[in-house]
Amino acid sequence: MKILHKILKSDIYTSHWVVLLIDISMVVQTFILANLMYYNFKLDIYNTYLFHQIPFIIVVSFISFILVGSHKGIIRHTGINDAFNVFIAVSLLTLLAAITVYINRNVGEHRVRYFIPHSISILLIHYFLNVVVLIASRFVFKQMYNHLVKGSKPMRNVLIYGAGDSGLITLSTILNDKNSKYNVIGFVDDNPKKLGKHFNRIKVFSRKQITKDFIDKKNLKEVIFSIQKIDNLKLLEISESLVTKGLKVKIVPAVEKWIDGDLNVNQIKEIQIEDLLDRSPIELDNPTLRKEFYQKTILITGAAGSIGSEITRQITKYDYKQILILDQAESPLYELQQELKRKNIQNYVTLITDIRNYESLSAIFNQYKIDIIFHAAAYKHVPLMENNPYESVHVNIKGTKQVMDLAVQHQVEKFVMVSTDKAVNPTNVMGASKRVAEIYAKCLQEKKSTKFITTRFGNVLGSNGSVIPLFKKQLAQGGPLTVTHKEITRFFMTIPEACQLVLEAGAMGNGGEIYVFDMGKSVKIFDLAKKMIHLSGFKYPEEIDIKIVGLRPGEKLYEELLSDEENTIKTYHEKIMIAKVKDIDCKKMVSLIDELALLKDNNKATIVSQIKQIVPEYISKNSEYEKLDH
Repeated sequence: MKILHKILKSDIYTSHWVVLLIDISMVVQTFILANLMYYNFKLDIYNTYLFHQIPFIIVVSFISFILVGSHKGIIRHTGINDAFNVFIAVSLLTLLAAITVYINRNVGEHRVRYFIPHSISILLIHYFLNVVVLIASRFVFKQMYNHLVKGSKPMRNVLIYGAGDSGLITLSTILNDKNSKYNVIGFVDDNPKKLGKHFNRIKVFSRKQITKDFIDKKNLKEVIFSIQKIDNLKLLEISESLVTKGLKVKIVPAVEKWIDGDLNVNQIKEIQIEDLLDRSPIELDNPTLRKEFYQKTILITGAAGSIGSEITRQITKYDYKQILILDQAESPLYELQQELKRKNIQNYVTLITDIRNYESLSAIFNQYKIDIIFHAAAYKHVPLMENNPYESVHVNIKGTKQVMDLAVQHQVEKFVMVSTDKAVNPTNVMGASKRVAEIYAKCLQEKKSTKFITTRFGNVLGSNGSVIPLFKKQLAQGGPLTVTHKEITRFFMTIPEACQLVLEAGAMGNGGEIYVFDMGKSVKIFDLAKKMIHLSGFKYPEEIDIKIVGLRPGEKLYEELLSDEENTIKTYHEKIMIAKVKDIDCKKMVSLIDELALLKDNNKATIVSQIKQIVPEYISKNSEYEKLDH
């Protein structure tokens, strides 16, 4: 038994020829049984010439199995397709035998009476026996294999939430993976028509049945969500209720993330807060974008950052001419370059430079005929920029201005700027610097051929410095989680979705627009922290607490996507709107922005005062610059 177990546990598969030999031997045995059944088990093998006919059955079986290839399937992974192949092979076997019997009976005077079966009825009995025995034997071996291999190691009892197609695929994947430690004891489904029924011998339960007693009785450890389309609020509600009952919650990824179209057990991961806040799937094969990027040279600034790198990844799906990925951060840019190499992406150039370096930027524009620019380069951390307004101005304003000016000079078709919701009624230097850049883009648009388009959205999940990675680190360290204020809220969007909307807004823009994205409902950060604690398997506040540390300099409680003087115009895309902004005295604004960009004085108050002249709605909060507003 130990030797058998060792063989089964290995990755060595049975030879196709061995499988073929076993199949043919079974066909021979079922042929003998068919004769016995035909003669009511009173068979005289000497008078029926049974042994003479066996070579004929072997030859016909060999031909049929070789033609169909039914012996090539891996027995331990037998599925519906394998069973269907066996059915076809057996049908072909019977057809060839029946044709031969018919010819032997009706053609010529000298029949090969001893070597070919004489009765079609025997062949029909043989056919049904083959269908049952050959298919059943494969599934029996598969079950024996699973029992022997998995029975020797500790298994975790799990439920699969969702008894639909995705749930059944998940079950099949678990059953077929010899390294899986899951023992599926049931499905959970909200469809009342499925309750109490069995799928693949696995019963379907309702959510109400998953009580503490049920969990203890079944020794239940985990629940695996396998529903491709589920409202995220509902997913969050169900997940929290299961976690509070002591269950781990895992999730099956979206179909588009399956490896080569197949689900792998290793892809079933513990549910993350990103899964609960994730929204609609990203459509990469977009006809509008395909046309927009066709044979274009595209520059992406800040390409090594969270947004810039994802914009790069999405554009590589289209038939572009060349992508220029530019950043000053050497190591992250190198990592992006290696990723593109691994994916065998062609026609891209890696450029290391600082957008504050005009000479270096100018050389790039002179060397390449750029058609579209996605400008994601920026300083974005509010507290850091609050303490370093000079750097904020020189990157977010001067650097951006230089890229815009060169775009105009070299007649770039489109300039798409990634802005932020913090530019709306800004309360900090970072947000105000991005608003200045928006104003400059608007003013350039009034007299230039380049189309300047601004996209404005809130926080992205998983970006560098965002709250989710911070909470994960704090959880790994045993807590507490730090929140600046109990009532603080933020909008959230996944990086892929944000970048998809940036690309689509860029494609639809005619110049001068500020596009705002539907960010959904704002999320209270304190509630987000509690959910992350629960999803990590801890209790709040007994095991992991939340500490209120106070608002950071320049931080406000609620982010906005529009100022009080703005409203929106709908576009053909349900998640993209155009902000209607107030009129700007561009002659005055451009003069003030030019002066600010050339400023050499590193005095904080002087710099912030000049920003406030350009952005009068900029009112500092929780900051040393509040005195400048009086």
